[in-house]
Amino acid sequence: MRKIFGAMLALALVAPAFTVPAVAGGSKSYGTKPAAEAQTIVAIAASNPDFSTLVTALKAAELTEALSGAGPFTVFAPTNAAFAALPAGTVETLLKPENKTKLQAVLKFHVLGASVESSALAGKTLTSPPTLQGGTLAIDGRNGVKVAGANVVKADIRGSNGIIHVIDKVLLPAN
Repeated sequence: MRKIFGAMLALALVAPAFTVPAVAGGSKSYGTKPAAEAQTIVAIAASNPDFSTLVTALKAAELTEALSGAGPFTVFAPTNAAFAALPAGTVETLLKPENKTKLQAVLKFHVLGASVESSALAGKTLTSPPTLQGGTLAIDGRNGVKVAGANVVKADIRGSNGIIHVIDKVLLPAN
């Protein structure tokens, strides 16, 4: 784990800063109060009932402490509805202790080890820096912002250790 975070820190130091423009979305509040920057991304997610499945998964995967660290992180955070759209039984299966490694891979696929704001993606298509899982995400900012086919429905929720972009789909790594 230390090697992964070390590599991500090195990437964050050499990678260009990304920023993603605010994306029109629903009327729900996702913790965008000015005080949110004093909270970690995990604390922000834990304070919002729309992320309860994500927080449960982070706890089961034992990733809350790591994602409460210094960062910077960018988390593409699926809502409860995004998890509910997975095939029946998928979430329950991933939450089983014997599937912790698979769950960690899925969750780490949603996290970059750099701050990526929405404004840097407007009008562009690109590949993300590596996710904490090791893969990359196709990002399309030409018509709204899509990350690996998921729509960013709320962008740039800033925390003390990174940024959350709310997405409408759970991202699954190729393996």
